[in-house]
Amino acid sequence: MSDTSPAAPTPVDFWFDPLCPWAWMTSRWVLEVEKVRDVKVRWHLMSLAVLNENKLDELPEEYREMLETKAWGPVRVVIAAQQEHGAEVLGDLYTALGTRIHNRGEGPGKETVAAALRDVGLPESLMEHWDSTPHEAELRASHKEGIEKVGQDVGTPVIAVPGPDGKEIAFFGPVVTPAPKGEEAARLWDGTLAVASVPGFYEIKRTRTKGPDFSNL
Repeated sequence: MSDTSPAAPTPVDFWFDPLCPWAWMTSRWVLEVEKVRDVKVRWHLMSLAVLNENKLDELPEEYREMLETKAWGPVRVVIAAQQEHGAEVLGDLYTALGTRIHNRGEGPGKETVAAALRDVGLPESLMEHWDSTPHEAELRASHKEGIEKVGQDVGTPVIAVPGPDGKEIAFFGPVVTPAPKGEEAARLWDGTLAVASVPGFYEIKRTRTKGPDFSNL
């Protein structure tokens, strides 16, 4: 007898840093893709602080200060939530964090992160990891897993998905604003996979001057 059970959705692995507004926009897009394509997003953490820690002297002063003062606390709390409560909490926690940090403009401070934990029913005791965490090795391992798929010269987000031949396709981005919905989201997904699956494909880019548009989220 043939197996008539439905095939599992295609996994889409998504690495994010909650501080990055562009990763936030892309994450809202892939959630739209879930509605119109047979895919399931699996969330993973990466860190802009880890990515840039060996080149701080090369960065603009404002960006360097942001990394040093704002980037570590949120990812420490998020990795602790994952390690202590399971990877399944990441999606809802990221949504709560991104909504507060980016859509509402609350910033990535302690009050915002604590409020996001409350939003999703996670204990505020996770804030004890803000200044240091015993889960730093796991944070760095998650970051390394994502960034090694695309190289050190890009950032967040990173997306990895099985290609048409079964081999993994991984790419940075796409950077998109505002986040498309419905069939527009599907077209962008199909096109992104089409170009990313070509072995010799390297980069496609066009210049924009506007920042992220959160108005339709």
